[in-house]
Amino acid sequence: MKLLKIKLHWQILIALILAVLFGYFIPNGVKYVAWMGDIFLRALKMVIIPLILSSIISGITSMGEGSNLGRLGFKTLLYYLSTSTLAILTGLAVVNIVKPGVGVELGFTESVEGLSEKAGSIKDILYRLVPDNIVDAMAQGSILSVIFFAIIFGYFITKVDSKYKESLKTFFDAIFEVMMKVTLFIIKFTPLGIFGIVANEVARNASQLTNIAGSLAIYSLCVVAGLLIHAFVFLPLIVRFIGKAQPFTHFRNMATPLLTAFSTSSSSATLPLTMEALEHKSGVSNKITSFTLPLGATINMDGTALYECVAAMFIAQAYGVDLSIAQQGLVVVTALLASIGAAGIPMAGLVMITVVLTAIGLPLEGIGLILAVDRILDMLRTSVNVWSDSCGAVTVARTEGEKTNVSLIS
Repeated sequence: MKLLKIKLHWQILIALILAVLFGYFIPNGVKYVAWMGDIFLRALKMVIIPLILSSIISGITSMGEGSNLGRLGFKTLLYYLSTSTLAILTGLAVVNIVKPGVGVELGFTESVEGLSEKAGSIKDILYRLVPDNIVDAMAQGSILSVIFFAIIFGYFITKVDSKYKESLKTFFDAIFEVMMKVTLFIIKFTPLGIFGIVANEVARNASQLTNIAGSLAIYSLCVVAGLLIHAFVFLPLIVRFIGKAQPFTHFRNMATPLLTAFSTSSSSATLPLTMEALEHKSGVSNKITSFTLPLGATINMDGTALYECVAAMFIAQAYGVDLSIAQQGLVVVTALLASIGAAGIPMAGLVMITVVLTAIGLPLEGIGLILAVDRILDMLRTSVNVWSDSCGAVTVARTEGEKTNVSLIS
């Protein structure tokens, strides 16, 4: 019974440690536990679309006038664009100082199958934004399309006759409440799911650990250093001085979703846990979380943006290409746009790097240089993505005059 009283984030941390040991020392036994991770991820993905649709519509209808939506939307997008740009510039500074790609042996390049077929362009973001069939978009898990439809639908609910408006508002409020109850039930099984996921990944990638300790060590450290600077310096400063809130109290409140983001490498799959932590622990209102978090999980990718910048610069250095200031500026812009348009598909980060490399004329084969360490860096950058989303929700809530559980005591 005492085990059940251990806080959830400690249960997840224990599951992480045990999973690493199990996956490394008993790889043959992983097949017996991997199913727990698969079921957990499927359960989280099951609630994402109805949760996003109901939460955004519920949030928008609770705002009242359209001017409130416009103000909230402006603040949210300003935060997302600012922090992503700041993350990219941080990565650019680190990679220019350390120069991890200089002198790298190109002989360990790995092949990346199917990347050219999946590579897209910036204009694809607009096509994914407006669905031609919203039911199909939901079935495909196209979150950007669902968000766009939910915003439009929620806005026009406020424009119809009051008797229809109240009925629809009550309907979507009820759906949101039910989905949150389902989410809270799924969250109870997080440690088991994390154990299955991490044990499987450790067993699958154990043979590549020597690559991480070898030629890619400096590159990996550059990415990690950039992510840590952004996560523990810049984002807390924004929360403290713009949001007038306590960043490290909020960080403790976010322990469960951050550990889950690290384990699953998915901002979208972590979204239900992020919403629950912000509302019930940090005390941000549903009106703010229901709008900012689904949008952030889709377009606010600080960690991914930083990673794409460092990766592109590393590849350029490895190939002996000296990028000018203008070309590095192009890396910043394309990394920002590519991070916004990163789709919820396997290898999404790698796929979007093709946009950056194409823009500055580097060979796509260079992506094979960083493939060996992509998984562990994906876990770290996803955690930073989720942390930035949560900081954005707190900051926007405070600028809207909300009292939260992490507000500074004046």
